[in-house]
Amino acid sequence: MLSPLEQPHGDEDVAPVEVQESYLPFRGYQTWYRITGSLGSPLLPLVVAHGGPGCTHDYVDSFKDIALLDGRPVIHYDQLGNGNSTRLPEQGPDFWTVDLFLEELDALLTHLGIAERYAFLGQSWGGMLGAEHAVLRPKGLKALVIANSPANMHTWVSEANRLRRDLPAEVQATLVKHEDAGTLTDADYIAASRVFYDRHVCRVSPWPPEVARTFAIMDEDNTVYRNMNGPTEFHVIGTMKDWTSEDRLPQISAAIEPLRMALREHEWLGGSSPNYADYRILGPILFLASVGKVPALAEDDRTFIAAAAAALRWPG
Repeated sequence: MLSPLEQPHGDEDVAPVEVQESYLPFRGYQTWYRITGSLGSPLLPLVVAHGGPGCTHDYVDSFKDIALLDGRPVIHYDQLGNGNSTRLPEQGPDFWTVDLFLEELDALLTHLGIAERYAFLGQSWGGMLGAEHAVLRPKGLKALVIANSPANMHTWVSEANRLRRDLPAEVQATLVKHEDAGTLTDADYIAASRVFYDRHVCRVSPWPPEVARTFAIMDEDNTVYRNMNGPTEFHVIGTMKDWTSEDRLPQISAAIEPLRMALREHEWLGGSSPNYADYRILGPILFLASVGKVPALAEDDRTFIAAAAAALRWPG
């Protein structure tokens, strides 16, 4: 079945894009990945990293349409512990580290044979992972797209709680009650959290199937999200609660070739992606922000995808 972008108006003969799925052997486990398009293309391959930590590729699946816009291969993967990759519910916080996911990314790039030349697009936690990757100055990273990502978790939580204060009083009371009691899996707490998510995470109602799939899988196993983030986007009590890349941002700008940059308003973050708005420091990076936190599935789906695709044409 072809997506709308695979069948442009007035052209019924567009051939479907090649799609391959497989697994990367990693630390004795398996990391699932999918390639949309051909790695034989001369265009810069794009690796897409989902958020969380602990989500799945499903909600950022529509970025595969970049392959249809200009022919570049697009690689999605489910990070270890999530989605189609090996689940490890027995592992605790000491196992789930930034270094683990950096090692997994490097292994994927090597496995696919693209470590010498690639672009990286990360959404939310995926953008944080992209920043961590970029400060290491890998020689093959030619373009970095950061979508809806913070450079400092304290800023992120502060802005999320600014929005939380605008929720109805009874919703706020329910959230506080269960956070104080530690009953974060109670049905009332989950329902109250959903009010926030509908306002600020994904505004499309009902949630698109891709978003619903991600959250359904997280309901089955939230090991990674629970350990690294916490129970919700606004109650961050996991190991990432004090994470920041602010002190290392200049290293990112020195790591990759010049790339046109766009910064669009994102109301979650007080009008701009916090700490990433200094053009003098981060000129080489493209920033994207959707109306809600989930990109490419909000009201401006095609605009968001087209912006990323257009920027990636500059370095190839």
